[in-house]
Amino acid sequence: MSKRILVIGGVAGGASAAARARRIDESAEVIMFERGPNVSFSNCALPFHLSGIVENSDDLVLMCPGKFKSQYNIEARVNSEVVKINREDKKIVVKNLETKEEYEESYDQLVLSPGANPILPRSIEGIDGPNVFTVRNVVDIKKLNDYIVKNNIEDIAVVGGGFIGVEVAENLELAQKNVSLIEAQDQIMNPFDYDMAQILHKEMMDKGINLILSDGVQKINEDSVELQSGKKVAAKVVVMAIGVSPETSLAKDAGLEIGETGGIKVDHNYLTNDKNIYAVGDAIEVYNRLTHKKTRLALAGPAQRQARAAADHMYNIPHRNNGVIGSSVVQVFDLGAASTGLNEKAAKAAGISYDFVYLIPGDKVGLMPESNPMHFKLIYEYPTGKILGAQAIGKGNVDKRIDVIATMITMGGTLEDLKELELCYAPLFGTAKDVVNHAALVALNLLNGQFRQVPVTKVRELVENNAFIVDVREKDEYTEGHLKNAVNIPLSEIRGRLNEIPKDKPVYLHCRSSQRSYNAVMALQNIGYNNIINISGSYLGICCYEYYQDQVTGREKIVTQYNFE
Repeated sequence: MSKRILVIGGVAGGASAAARARRIDESAEVIMFERGPNVSFSNCALPFHLSGIVENSDDLVLMCPGKFKSQYNIEARVNSEVVKINREDKKIVVKNLETKEEYEESYDQLVLSPGANPILPRSIEGIDGPNVFTVRNVVDIKKLNDYIVKNNIEDIAVVGGGFIGVEVAENLELAQKNVSLIEAQDQIMNPFDYDMAQILHKEMMDKGINLILSDGVQKINEDSVELQSGKKVAAKVVVMAIGVSPETSLAKDAGLEIGETGGIKVDHNYLTNDKNIYAVGDAIEVYNRLTHKKTRLALAGPAQRQARAAADHMYNIPHRNNGVIGSSVVQVFDLGAASTGLNEKAAKAAGISYDFVYLIPGDKVGLMPESNPMHFKLIYEYPTGKILGAQAIGKGNVDKRIDVIATMITMGGTLEDLKELELCYAPLFGTAKDVVNHAALVALNLLNGQFRQVPVTKVRELVENNAFIVDVREKDEYTEGHLKNAVNIPLSEIRGRLNEIPKDKPVYLHCRSSQRSYNAVMALQNIGYNNIINISGSYLGICCYEYYQDQVTGREKIVTQYNFE
């Protein structure tokens, strides 16, 4: 007798589970239920409709019910909300949202893929206003875009600096709107550490976004947003993107177990506490293989793998659950920003002993057109050298570098493994010593005590305390901008000017990106200096780190002039 598999919810999780079940079993009866009008759409591409990159909102719909039926023999029922699960009878109650009629369907196996809901805090006055929007599906993005066009809206506030908020803000700016991005935390893009996020803050400011950090929304009016600081921001449309909460109401009502993070609790095979009900996607809690703790991860790639594993388990096909590490990439105007694994904040929160390197090598050979610096931060466990995570920001292929690190993490790689990793090289694509190899070499030098470093986050304190700082760039570079109290002793002259470098106090060295200053550090250490410290990130890193706060606070600069070239 053939199986009857019902799937609640489509998109990455539900549709993938249904399609995988069909590939395994041609005789199974597979039915999907979606309460919206679209069962399969590119939710990751939704913001790009606002700029016209995706011109027609209908193009966001990947597959209609008719195509599901003709190509996969899967019945996809849209505008159909599952309102109840009757576990004892193995039946669900479905409400047809067009006719309002309710009916029952029986199942052998049930897959829950209800996704997550945008968070709309009731504490914000005006949160239910007609000018307040969220972005979850094609209907949402079409409604938002139509409202903007119909009412000729110019001033828009986006609340929340995560993936959706940043992409919505960027695409509205590309559509030549006046965009304010409001984030209650002190940075956007939580996967990145504070020092790396400053590069993104500068990019958003440079591209015309009114970026407001460390300030939350208190009230939404017809033409403005009032912040907790008392500041008013002009906005006739407000897009709420402060985060999502897992859609668990159906599961809770059915007596399915909810995990410690608020997501549906599942086992190794994505089974709930009911042996006939699976759950996948944004609504479940998953295992983080690095922190060894439960977490939630709203990403399409993991959802698809979970869906495949669940369908496989229905047919006794074994699956290895590796847990998640959280790999992601986002475009922020001219920059790509990618990350994987743990950042410093997460490592600290998990109580993991770690260290990191931050370097800014070229993303390809400098002679090549469109060669640019890449900001790269590698987090590793101390003292084992096990790779824990990385962040990369730049105009080049940041995703490629982070994908390499994600693979190393998944394979349990160490700095020694990364150092010896043989990667593709041609001048147009990278450098002979790729960014990731370079990071491993620097990290090993640190781990093995070859030299010491201080991060860009500490440089302001050094300048204000009048620490002895040596700028080893050439004189013309120094003239174009330098730390206010730095002494210029170029690397090419340093061996002949040792009398200017004290031995009785710490000496901090920097160049543009820390490479020349590293060579100076090693030379000085080899001739008897034992209190020499390299400034990680050097002048380019310092300028990127200081810029945004300098602009918004008006504080005194520690540089004579910024230099981002």
